[in-house]
Amino acid sequence: MKLISWNVNGYRACIKKGFVDFFKEIDADIFAIQETKMQEYQNEVKYDGYYEYWNDADKKGYSGTLVYTKVKPINVMYGLPNDLYNDEGRMITLEFEDFYFITTYVPNSKRELLRLDYRMEYEDNVRTYYNDLQKKKPVILCGDLNVAHEPIDLKNPKSNQKNAGYTVEERSKLTELLSIGLLDTFRVLHPTKIEYSWWSYMRQARDRNIGWRLDYFLTSDSLRDKIVKAEILTEIIGSDHCPVVLELKV
Repeated sequence: MKLISWNVNGYRACIKKGFVDFFKEIDADIFAIQETKMQEYQNEVKYDGYYEYWNDADKKGYSGTLVYTKVKPINVMYGLPNDLYNDEGRMITLEFEDFYFITTYVPNSKRELLRLDYRMEYEDNVRTYYNDLQKKKPVILCGDLNVAHEPIDLKNPKSNQKNAGYTVEERSKLTELLSIGLLDTFRVLHPTKIEYSWWSYMRQARDRNIGWRLDYFLTSDSLRDKIVKAEILTEIIGSDHCPVVLELKV
């Protein structure tokens, strides 16, 4: 089973930069998208053989998630129970027979960490949600988690210790998330590999490979032996992020 996750930073803009060709060529079983920055009714692209599920932000041109899947899920859930945080369209959960598949776009803490408190509360609530799901069946979680977990996950860790995406608070929340029994699949297969999934548009950061690893596939530990491939597709352009891929024997 091939799974893809990509923060496209504007779906319509990414389509103009070759997204459709990549989508067809990669032929994923499930393809998750973050930061669509559009409403479902604005979409004009359809793919044969896929079901599609959108979670749009109330605010137009902001956030939003989308999942394409070849297999129809048993159930689809948007946001958290009781519609918590769902105004920004940050999460979709697909329930399949053997696992839950979740795509998420974690809030950015913003410059001067203006949204850090909001994010900390968000992290605690989604962790509880993931843990509750895990008690029923394994979880596959993907998306832009907006954090570089360890010094190896960004080019300049020392100079970014107080910046959004690499604060102690944000990194600790990812540690807590992994502690409930989730695996960082890329690090399972590549414990020391230096590779990034996001680069600023400024100062030719991508050309100079001054990047951050912000995009992840996490799975329940029970799926460890089923991990075949976990890669970052750095050569794929179209966004300031690149796609990440997970292949499982499921």
